[in-house]
Amino acid sequence: MKKSNLTKKIILSLLLGTIWGGISGCNPQKKTNSNQLEFWTMQLKPNFTKYFNGINNSFEQQNQAVKLRWVDVSWSAMENKILTSISAKTAPDVVNLNPKFASQLATRNAWLDLEPIVPPEVKATYLPKIWDASTIEVCQTECSEQTFGLPWYLTTTIAIYNQELLTAAGISQAPQTYTELAQAAKEIKAKTGKYAFFISFVPNDSGDVLESFVKMGVNLIDDSGKAAFNTPEGRAVFQYWVDLYQQKLLPPDVLTQGHRRGIELYQTGEIALLTSGAEFIDSITNNAPTIAEASEIAPQITGKTGKKSVAVMNLVIPRDSDKPKEALNYALYVTNTKNQLAFAEESNVLPSTTKAVEQYIANIEQQPASLKEEAKKVSASQLENAEILIPVAKDIHVLQRVIYENMQAAMLKEKTVEQAVEDAAEEWDTVQNN
Repeated sequence: MKKSNLTKKIILSLLLGTIWGGISGCNPQKKTNSNQLEFWTMQLKPNFTKYFNGINNSFEQQNQAVKLRWVDVSWSAMENKILTSISAKTAPDVVNLNPKFASQLATRNAWLDLEPIVPPEVKATYLPKIWDASTIEVCQTECSEQTFGLPWYLTTTIAIYNQELLTAAGISQAPQTYTELAQAAKEIKAKTGKYAFFISFVPNDSGDVLESFVKMGVNLIDDSGKAAFNTPEGRAVFQYWVDLYQQKLLPPDVLTQGHRRGIELYQTGEIALLTSGAEFIDSITNNAPTIAEASEIAPQITGKTGKKSVAVMNLVIPRDSDKPKEALNYALYVTNTKNQLAFAEESNVLPSTTKAVEQYIANIEQQPASLKEEAKKVSASQLENAEILIPVAKDIHVLQRVIYENMQAAMLKEKTVEQAVEDAAEEWDTVQNN
C-alpha cells in the first residue's frame, strides 16, 4: 500500500471515530447561526453559478426568513471537508454527496432520517429504485431502516462506439453483453491491432468492474454483510477479467490508470468502444471531431441478468443542523421536478423524478437528431430499469479495494484465480468482524 493511501486511511479512521463519539451522544451541540442556511455542492462552479443564483433567489423570495449561503467544494476535497465539519459540529445544513460515501456516515447516524418526515406523496414523485439508493439499515441500540438522502441528479453509462473500427473488424453490431464484448475484443485486436475497450482496475477509481459481478449474476455480499462472491459464479467473473488481461486484450495500463484514460484512448482512436456517460459527448466532439463523426450510441453493456447501473448524486441533511425544517424544504425545492428538469437540461445529466424524466425524453425527441441527443435519449431510457448495483453498506469502498487488488494479483500471475477469490472474501469478512 502506498504511504499516501495509508495516511489517508488512518486520517479517515480517526475522523470517523471522532464523529462517532461526537454524534452518538444524547444532546449534540447545535450551531447558532442567525437565518443563514448553508448549502454545499461538489464542483458545480462556475458552470452552474447562474442556475443556482436563480433558484436560490427564488427560494429566498418565497422564504424570506432564510438567507442561503452556497459553497462549492472540489470533488477531491469534499470527503475530508465534510468529515472535519461534522466532527467540529460546523457542518452545512444541506450537502451534495453520493450514496456510496454518505452511507459510511449514515451508519453512524450522522444524517437526518428523512423517511418519517418526507410526505408519502412527495416520496412517490421520485424514481423508486433511485430513492432506495439512499436507504440503509442503521443499527444503534436497535436496527432500523433509514433514508439518509434525497435523490438529485443521475447518470447512466452508455456505450459509445467507433463504427469504423467495428466495421474494419467485421463486426456489424456493437456488443451488448460481456460475452459479446470478449468475442469482439479478440476480433478487433486480430484484425485492427486496436483494443476493444478500457476498464479501470484501480481500487479507488471506477466501480465498473465491481458492477460487472452483479450484472453477471453474482451477489457481492449476503444479508449478514459477509462475502457472497466466493462461488463458482464469482470465480467465473474473476476468470473473465483475468483472461482478457493475460490474453493482451486489455490495454496494459488498466491496472494503473483511472477511467479518464479510457476517454483519452477513445478520442485518439486506440479503442473501439467507450463506456461512459452522455455528458462526455461534448468533450469527444470538441477534442476529436473525426472520431465523433464515426461514433454511434448503444445501451450499456450488461450480463445475463440484464441489469443496468446508475450513478446517483443526492442531498443529505446533517443531523446537527439547527434548521432541519428549512434544510428539508430547501432540499425538496432543489430536487423538485421543475428544478431537476431545468438542471438536467443545462448540465447533460438526468433527473430523478418520474415526471421530470418523462418530460426530459419528450424534449429530446423534439430536437434535431445528433450524437449528443441520441446519447441523452439512450441514457434516459435506461432509467426505468436502472438501479444501484453496488450495495449501499458500511465500508463498501473496502470491498472494491480487496476485490480489485486480488484481481490484479491474479492478472499478474501472483495468485491463482481461486486463491485471489478466497483471499478477497477472507479479507472482507475480517473487516466485517472487526
